[in-house]
Amino acid sequence: MKIHLATDHAGFSHKEEVRLWLEAEGFSVTDHGASDYDGQDDFPDFISLAAAAVSKKPSENKAVIFGGSGQGEAMVANRFKNVRATVYYGGNEEIVSLSRQHNDANVLSIGARFVGLDETKKVIWDWLHADFLTDKKYQRRNKKIETITKKIYS
Repeated sequence: MKIHLATDHAGFSHKEEVRLWLEAEGFSVTDHGASDYDGQDDFPDFISLAAAAVSKKPSENKAVIFGGSGQGEAMVANRFKNVRATVYYGGNEEIVSLSRQHNDANVLSIGARFVGLDETKKVIWDWLHADFLTDKKYQRRNKKIETITKKIYS
């Protein structure tokens, strides 16, 4: 599995630390930027690259994206076909695993202004190691999402 990372200035330090940590854990990581801290950069420029990579090969790729709240970043990612982005900005950490288990989320958007680095690593680890549950109800629901999306964009 390849992990794609992306952020703007708001999540820059989180992304840098997470990249080093994931590489040390043996993951294949592609960093889509930002490459340098720039307080004036715009998250769609970077998030779109990570989301596009997941969109092309969703069974082989996942992404962890960062922003201030993670909300706008997830909105950008979810516009791409085959992308199911979920947001975490603190609170009950189980929600992250459930996003994988029930919804087969393949992009995790972290609100870096609300989540410390240790908590960020924990939820990423849990998310990456949670498997999609193959219960028919989850498959049915996700298929409906794809069907509705196709109707909207056709």
